[in-house]
Amino acid sequence: MGLIKAAVGAIGGTLGDQWQDLIKCEDMGDNTLMMKKTTNSGQISKGSRIIVAPGQVAVIYDSGRIVDATAEEGTYDFDESSSPSFFGGQFGAVFKEMWQRFTYNGTPAKEQAVFYFNVKEILDNKFGTGTPIPYQDWSHAIPNQMTGSIMPLGVKVRCYGKYTFQIFDPAVFMRMYAGTADIINKYDLIDQMNSEVMATFQNVLNELGNSEHKIPLLELPSNTDEIKKVMDSKVFDEPIRNRGIKLVGFAIESVTPDEESDKKIKEYEHNANAMMQQGRVLDVMEKAAGNENGPASGFMGLGVMNMASGGMTGGVMQNAFNQNQPQQQFDPYQQQAQGIKCPKCGTVGSGKFCQNCGTELTPPAAKKCPKCGAEVTGKFCQECGTPVDVPVEETPNETPAQPTE
Repeated sequence: MGLIKAAVGAIGGTLGDQWQDLIKCEDMGDNTLMMKKTTNSGQISKGSRIIVAPGQVAVIYDSGRIVDATAEEGTYDFDESSSPSFFGGQFGAVFKEMWQRFTYNGTPAKEQAVFYFNVKEILDNKFGTGTPIPYQDWSHAIPNQMTGSIMPLGVKVRCYGKYTFQIFDPAVFMRMYAGTADIINKYDLIDQMNSEVMATFQNVLNELGNSEHKIPLLELPSNTDEIKKVMDSKVFDEPIRNRGIKLVGFAIESVTPDEESDKKIKEYEHNANAMMQQGRVLDVMEKAAGNENGPASGFMGLGVMNMASGGMTGGVMQNAFNQNQPQQQFDPYQQQAQGIKCPKCGTVGSGKFCQNCGTELTPPAAKKCPKCGAEVTGKFCQECGTPVDVPVEETPNETPAQPTE
């Protein structure tokens, strides 16, 4: 039992009156995915004509089993005495599996029909993030003092766009979803599809934001090819493929940071300057992270750049640096490295005891600014600039000047 391709022009020629029934399916458009066609009696007589239009797959169903199928457009004769032909090109292997394995229990003892599948690319399916989703934005990198490297700025974004899909395995689609329904529209499964598309998109974003790809946030819409490549290589749309459907196209039309992330980005760009951020500052941070004297020494260079640029490289980067730095406290004994005068013999030395006479050395107490009260160790207050009266230490053991005769 199978299909035999009819001669060209048989429908309108002298053979036009020889078929028993004519079965065809009109243009299925972008909405109809599967449609069942049969005769008034529910039987397909020998010699009936079956027409397959471009972009369609026709599957011949007989009493709970698949007896033949084709994805090749044209006109066919149905012959109960012939074996399955499986005209079908790229779907040949799929059709043979359907014929060998596909059955439906509980169907009428004698029911014949043609199931038409729309295998064209189904266009104009919109998606959008209901809530902001996280993304690692390498175009706004910050130093990570814990690891001595740079890391992306964590943001949350809303994305909107469109995707296209296609039935690539009619057997799986029929077995896992459509069954022997009279008609299946895309709206019957679009809600579930959208949920699975968003899960797929989240996985793609995680991949694009890692240290291998480093796709800048605002460049996501222009990376359609990269998105599809990642999706296919990681098979992120596997739940969709398990129903005989695959995603063909995926386009992001809009990327918008949420309110909190937008503030973070604006603060970053205000302090770092967008042009420098994309070039010099990022380059300095990368070199600082690999500084042979240690990342801390390297990141000190950012302070020099900050002064040279009028403070433009401060803000987010400087805060990120400072948050990982231990707070320095005043240690009087640090001043001993500059020398402390022994109160007994006058020798200037370092340490806790005089190296000349053994007297305990008392570190100088921090002075207070007479104006603002801040502790001062120099000659001027570092808070308000007020001069502080610090007596000049006399150098011990100096030979007094001889009087002039």
